[in-house]
Amino acid sequence: MTFSSLAFLCIFLPVVFLLHSVIPVLRVRNALLILASLIFYSYGEPVYVLLLLGSVLINYTCVLLMKGRKWMLILAVILNLSLLVTFKYAGFFVESFNSLTGMKIPVPEISLPIGISFFTFQALSYVIDVYRGDADRETNFFRVLLYISFFPQLIAGPIVRFRDIAAELKERKVSIDEAAPGFRRFLYGLAKKVLIANTMAVVVDAVYETDPGQVNILTAWIVAVAFLLQIYFDFSGYSDMAIGMGRMFGFHFRENFDLPYVATSIREFWRRWHISLSTWFREYVYIPLGGNQKGRVRTGLNKLTVFFLCGLWHGASWTYVLWGLFHGAFSFLEEAVPKLRKLPRVLGHIYALLLVTVGFVIFRADTVGQAFGMLGKMFGGFDFGTAAMSFTLQQLTPFFLVMLVVGILLAGPLQWLAGKLRTGRPAVLESAIQCVSYGIALMLLIWCLLRLSGGAYNPFIYFRF
Repeated sequence: MTFSSLAFLCIFLPVVFLLHSVIPVLRVRNALLILASLIFYSYGEPVYVLLLLGSVLINYTCVLLMKGRKWMLILAVILNLSLLVTFKYAGFFVESFNSLTGMKIPVPEISLPIGISFFTFQALSYVIDVYRGDADRETNFFRVLLYISFFPQLIAGPIVRFRDIAAELKERKVSIDEAAPGFRRFLYGLAKKVLIANTMAVVVDAVYETDPGQVNILTAWIVAVAFLLQIYFDFSGYSDMAIGMGRMFGFHFRENFDLPYVATSIREFWRRWHISLSTWFREYVYIPLGGNQKGRVRTGLNKLTVFFLCGLWHGASWTYVLWGLFHGAFSFLEEAVPKLRKLPRVLGHIYALLLVTVGFVIFRADTVGQAFGMLGKMFGGFDFGTAAMSFTLQQLTPFFLVMLVVGILLAGPLQWLAGKLRTGRPAVLESAIQCVSYGIALMLLIWCLLRLSGGAYNPFIYFRF
């Protein structure tokens, strides 16, 4: 995997970008990006390129034949969800059924196509938006193919709605003024992943793989905070990379994160975390179910349904389902008890961050039992013996501690402060800051390449989804 990362950074992306920049004809540019996207996707499991192409063809055909026919929309939804269920959930459902009934139905062993949840939801949004009249039907198959398969956001999002980039599929401007900020954004995202998320991952993996008897309250809280930073910088880092690469090629994707750890409620957290997914579920599940327009009880059921599906979307495991229901329960509680949303800001921030941290402990655990075991250590692991303390201290390497502090600052305080200082700056100062930011980005690139060449790589967490 290390070689593939370096190959992407040093060969694949530069070659595709340079070719895209020098080709004057948009149709040829699109063809280049389609070819590059299919090559990119085929690196892991070449056979699943056929699945991707089949998914695009199904949705393209359904949209062409739809013309206001609701049954065609239903057919498209069934076909998309059938692909997702077959490849992602078949084994999980059979295992769960066997556990409940005691039967021994053979569990299908199907390898998971990378990014299937993302490109399936993106395709569904296209079909549903066209049916609703929120997007125009695209008659050119290759534009639909590029929309669904575009490599920057194909395997880990953000989920892009067709109407947001439909015009840029037909006409877009490629210039240094767009490419340079895009490349800088890409490098910042890369640094988030390689320098912060990967460093946190070393400790997180070590603790979750060790004997639970070695974990005390200190270790449990250290690893809880570490995973809080790992998943944020891992996923927001990928989103930054995708948004940056999209801009390099003339596409503008919407933001996917907005300082989620400054939230003062679970509802606000989900307005800031994985925005493209929460928007998808709101638009295509929550509102069609009735949203908050059919009474408090129905609203609560709608929220629990959405969060159950959101948890299940993340993976075929009861830990993800429990994580989704955990968030759904507190989202419903905030609806039923409005005072929870009106706490003093400091208390609200502590309340939300504590719940998010507990939720991510459940999310990270391999089993429900391990999740509750780790939570038990967080709130009752008062073992300060030699073995437990020695294990704790082993995790606190100098580089980990530095990245932990940097991560905490970048996850909220520094970005909030930068946003406040950004308004009203003189043009000369702004130009100087921009120059410095590009210099920092290039230094981060060199640092990341050195880390990657040394084998310091962990796959993006959301590649599994």
